[in-house]
Amino acid sequence: MRRFAWLLLSGCLPLTSAWSACESIATAPANFGDVPSTGVRSTAQSASTLNAGLRCTGAVLSVLASTDRFQLTVTPSSGGLVGPSGDVIGYTLFADSARSFPITRGVTFEYARTGLLEALGLLNGSTPKSVPLYLRTVVGSNVAAGLYQETLTLAWNWNYCSAIGIGNLCTGRDTGARSQQLTVSLRVTNDCQIVAPAVSFGSAPVVGEFATVRQSISVACTKGSNYSVGLDDGLAAAGGRRRMANGAGGFIAYDLYKGASTLRWGNQGAARRASGEAEVNGGVGTGIGSQVFNYNAKVYTDQATPPEGRYRDSVVLDVQF
Repeated sequence: MRRFAWLLLSGCLPLTSAWSACESIATAPANFGDVPSTGVRSTAQSASTLNAGLRCTGAVLSVLASTDRFQLTVTPSSGGLVGPSGDVIGYTLFADSARSFPITRGVTFEYARTGLLEALGLLNGSTPKSVPLYLRTVVGSNVAAGLYQETLTLAWNWNYCSAIGIGNLCTGRDTGARSQQLTVSLRVTNDCQIVAPAVSFGSAPVVGEFATVRQSISVACTKGSNYSVGLDDGLAAAGGRRRMANGAGGFIAYDLYKGASTLRWGNQGAARRASGEAEVNGGVGTGIGSQVFNYNAKVYTDQATPPEGRYRDSVVLDVQF
């Protein structure tokens, strides 16, 4: 009698390799922060959100077929950040931090086969990754101060092979189509561009011979702003008069007056000058055009002539909104 024995072998052969699915999640707001109105008008401002509403948990396929897609459509198709007075700040959306892939509103943007998924770590990754979004304002917006906002709808659509079997055949697909809301904001703050030339009385042998100096200060403040301009008393004021000093105990008393009047220009209460009092373009700020405030500077003639020398003072100009 012959006896036979069989050796039973067991093991597991993986038939497929699977990747975790993508999912739509709530966005993180994009905020440009607080920006002076002149900065909004002259310099492109940047902002971003690290979560634009799509997260892929784990690795997506390292090779995408021509039929695979990761698409984003942003609406509304026109508009921008709208402020309290109806002014609009335009801005552009981008898919990458270098801002070389602009996203046009109302037009579907395809992330697949652009290299962006690799750069974002969604291909061959091992941890959950959210898709970011980058923004940059358009230069030239002359706007009033206030909070500017817009709510965007981010519509995501994805369809890719999520499992591969023997022979590199696709054995499963991850698909989805979801929308999320993204809030974008920027707060414009009041600002001014000021031109204030130095005042020179020249030279004279006695205080009574210093001529009156007539000059102006130009101020260009935020569109729609009501403001006032004040001049402080300088570094050596005494007895209600501004004074220039020579650094050795000598002083020359002088003052600055509104327009062509004898009303002293100060920095408290009625001594200030409102934007509506400007001799040129009086009224609220225009954001671009300057408002001009005239003044005259005089040396008091009822003082004794001090020792010869160079006399100086520094007066602070302030703008209050």
